[in-house]
Amino acid sequence: MKPEKPSILIVEDEPKMRRLLELQLAEEGFHARTSPDAETGLQLLGKEPFDVIVTDFKLPGMSGLEFLHAVKRVNAELPVVIMTAYGTVESAVDAMKAGASDYVLKPFSLAELVLIIRKELATHHLRQENRDLREALGHRYEYKNIVARSDKMQAVLALVERVAPTNATVLIGGESGVGKDLIARAIHEHSQRASGPFVKINSTAIPETLLESELFGYEKGAFTGATSNKPGKFELADRGTLFLDEIGDVPAAIQVKLLRVLQDREFERLGSTRTHKVDVRLVAATNRDLRAALEEGTFREDLYYRLNVVAIDIPPLRDHKEDIPALAELFLEKSARESGKAVRGITPQAMKMLMDFHWPGNVRELQNVLERAVTLSSGAILDVGDIHIDGPPRRVSTDSAPVLPDGMTLEQWEEELLREALRRADGNKSQAARALGLSRNALRYRLSKMGVSDPPEKE
Repeated sequence: MKPEKPSILIVEDEPKMRRLLELQLAEEGFHARTSPDAETGLQLLGKEPFDVIVTDFKLPGMSGLEFLHAVKRVNAELPVVIMTAYGTVESAVDAMKAGASDYVLKPFSLAELVLIIRKELATHHLRQENRDLREALGHRYEYKNIVARSDKMQAVLALVERVAPTNATVLIGGESGVGKDLIARAIHEHSQRASGPFVKINSTAIPETLLESELFGYEKGAFTGATSNKPGKFELADRGTLFLDEIGDVPAAIQVKLLRVLQDREFERLGSTRTHKVDVRLVAATNRDLRAALEEGTFREDLYYRLNVVAIDIPPLRDHKEDIPALAELFLEKSARESGKAVRGITPQAMKMLMDFHWPGNVRELQNVLERAVTLSSGAILDVGDIHIDGPPRRVSTDSAPVLPDGMTLEQWEEELLREALRRADGNKSQAARALGLSRNALRYRLSKMGVSDPPEKE
């Protein structure tokens, strides 16, 4: 009969370490069983149910990796945590590829191991509940500011529902404009950290030379201009959630520090030797294929497997077009309220136009199109003439045909596009930025970079 306490199987060949872990895990409220080798561990696994297995990587006889494969053949979903020395961290990464849930580097503290075990218990429970929920017919999820009428978006919210109450690290994937930040905020607001801070940082919006100080802070005198101490985003997010957008673009040197925070929950400010401890849940997002980045060597494998505890992939808008009517209604109402325009609906013909488009910019592009339509509309109902969508580029007849207008460079063409957007918006940079699918700051940056004057804002 399965004990009420979580049952942990410890496979460790060193007797003193094995006994120490058994006693300390028992004090933490676990039912701990031990084995000196993998073969004995498999025998115990055949007789008793376990919630988590903690195993050394180097074992006499059957290796830790072979043991992992054998465990997965018995129970593919049973969490397995690998204990390994610093010199064999690459082997631990290989084990995670083979199905291990996590790893801990020797020497480690009991608190670190307990934290990982509790995380694995929560994640395992999450997966079981999610399967049960998928079998529950007719259950629908509704979240503030998130439209999810389609089955694909309901599946996304089902994952959010189950992962939010845990402390598991989440990796959100999806194309630009699908709403990764909304999902990250939903996870925070439905977690036990909801009363704590939600801190967001976009790694591509900050110069590489400043990203480290933004994340970890700096001490007075750390560099020229550092006239006082400044906490970083991790400190500001203590007891809350840090949303790190575009994680795939984080430089290699900072990836090392991120890995340490995830493993040890500690870091040093720039210019300091004092270690800071933080309690932060990390939710990361990327529009890149991180597996491809692993193959290219631009993203660390060990960091990837630390981040990818629970993966949530948001589908592009073209794959759940049934959500477009509700999204259009949401954006129309919001834009009308903010602009003071008495726009209250959209004709079936205009809606069909929205439904037929492929939306390469996803939900963000749809929002920009509706905001522009409401802003420039003259009636109470939006019609086809009010909807201005940038169509796909004109197909060329031969592979050798130019993609730019004759006699123009890419820089010149981009400058022309910026000037035309400003002209159409009558100098209003915010409106021009929306029409181009850019942020206002991104537009300003491009204007200054190309030597285009930044005229005073027209409202």
